[in-house]
Amino acid sequence: MSFKSMIQEMRGEFGSISRKGFRSRSHRVVQDCTVTLDALRQSCWANMPPELLRDVLMRIEASDSTWPPRKNVVSCAGVCRSWREIMKEIVKTPEICGKLTFPISLKQPGPRDNLVQCFIKRNRSSQTYHLYLNFNEASNDDGKFLLAARKCRRPTCTDYIISLNADDVSKGSSTYIGKLRSNFLGTKFTIYDAQPSNAGAKVGKCRSTRFVGMKQVSPRIPAGNFPVAHISYELNVLGSRGPRRMLCVMDAIPASSVEPGGVAPTQTEFVPVNIDSFPSLPFFRSKSTRMDNFPSGPLPSQKDEVLSLKNKAPRWHEQLQCWCLNFNGRVTVASVKNFQLVASRGNGAGQEHENVVLQFGKVGEDVFTMDYQYPISAFQAFAICLSSFDTKIACE
Repeated sequence: MSFKSMIQEMRGEFGSISRKGFRSRSHRVVQDCTVTLDALRQSCWANMPPELLRDVLMRIEASDSTWPPRKNVVSCAGVCRSWREIMKEIVKTPEICGKLTFPISLKQPGPRDNLVQCFIKRNRSSQTYHLYLNFNEASNDDGKFLLAARKCRRPTCTDYIISLNADDVSKGSSTYIGKLRSNFLGTKFTIYDAQPSNAGAKVGKCRSTRFVGMKQVSPRIPAGNFPVAHISYELNVLGSRGPRRMLCVMDAIPASSVEPGGVAPTQTEFVPVNIDSFPSLPFFRSKSTRMDNFPSGPLPSQKDEVLSLKNKAPRWHEQLQCWCLNFNGRVTVASVKNFQLVASRGNGAGQEHENVVLQFGKVGEDVFTMDYQYPISAFQAFAICLSSFDTKIACE
């Protein structure tokens, strides 16, 4: 048997196992686990030598570089603990390999040298937004689903709940990973992460303290929500300042991350407060809550300067009589929502970097492209883009 045919046979066998084993309905869990274990006991791959197994898994990971074939990599990681550990070593972070494989990839910084191309579909009736990987105008395929968000209006603010599950977008969901909250005017936003507070996120201005009598009081932040970024839109009451102007202060990312040799925090694993908080993601459950699972790399201290992103200034086109930006063909419809973000020195007031960190633009009635790269993650990029959808009073 050739090596290629052996890999194809193993893919088919474990692809069948994964379809049986990964069920969402609770009453099928026990039965499916039994089927999976029985299949593994009878499998010729159960007693494969570790060296050969690693070689096979490395070839699968290298050959399946795009979705949907890359689901084979995820299926292999879900077979057993030994397979999972090998795949976690083989599959690199998006910063290194430029690929999104496991859900944790959505919380890790994108590649340094190129933009990850995604698109967002808006559903006006349900007030939901779905993020997909890749976008080809000639294809009707929705691409690989990444994240979902649902808009929730409050009396004094608006929340965008972000989830890994398109069918269950709520704070009570086991797949809830964070949210975006706006003020009443829709001019200021805060991105909250659902990870524990000791995950290393620096607390920004919203954690200011006050004193009542002789007692120090800190504003209460809901459990499981930790501010990691702040977005503000400049007021433009008379519309004389041109398109929207926005500033994003990334509290958890140092400004040095965009410099040569700079490093941004990289989360390596989902570590919920309660180990059963993510029952639908068994691959990411861990018995350890050590700091090894939290962001690696230098975290911004109180003395470090945090990363600031500002929108790239468009130029006025005399012939078209409109403001223009070069999106390299990724945006086809003029919209006030379109923007490009670049790193800025000096908290938004300094010199701009040339590389576009995030760009967002309209290509259809309810379809928008979203391209991002290092040092921000897909989760952070998605949350920033959601702020552009919100209604803004006196901003344009």
